Amino acid sequence: MIDFGFDKLALIGAVALIVIGPEKLPRVARTVGHFVGKAQRYVSDVKAEVNRSIELEELQKMKSQFESAARDVEQTVHREVNSASSSVASAWSEAGSALEGAGADSSAWTPAPPAYEPPRKNFRVKRAAVPRWFKQRAGVRTHVQSGAARVARFRPPRHGNQG
Repeated sequence: MIDFGFDKLALIGAVALIVIGPEKLPRVARTVGHFVGKAQRYVSDVKAEVNRSIELEELQKMKSQFESAARDVEQTVHREVNSASSSVASAWSEAGSALEGAGADSSAWTPAPPAYEPPRKNFRVKRAAVPRWFKQRAGVRTHVQSGAARVARFRPPRHGNQG
């Protein structure tokens, strides 16, 4: 930016006082200050936009790095799972051939257990997650009550004929 010292500002003020005059100088100074403030706000907005774009680029680079690392991990896991499943399959086939080769009785070998089946739920039975006593202690409403009924419930009792 332009470097203004105190001596240069004093010289500019003296020239402005002579050229513009003492009557119009405050209004001109106010207008100049207004335009300088606008210029500073514009420069700060441009700086903020540049910083945001730089941060966005950095975040996009970081995102691409994380995505590539995740892909590498996923590929490694798939390779390990495939190698483990192939080794288990080969060991299983070897064990099966050893049983057949030893002349073992086929009734002694038990098959694999059946596949998992999720439990059947009876959706007609209501299962509350929170016990009723806990709701009562916490003050949770368990049934709906009209506004008039709520007012009547909390109205103080009348004593005698004070009406």
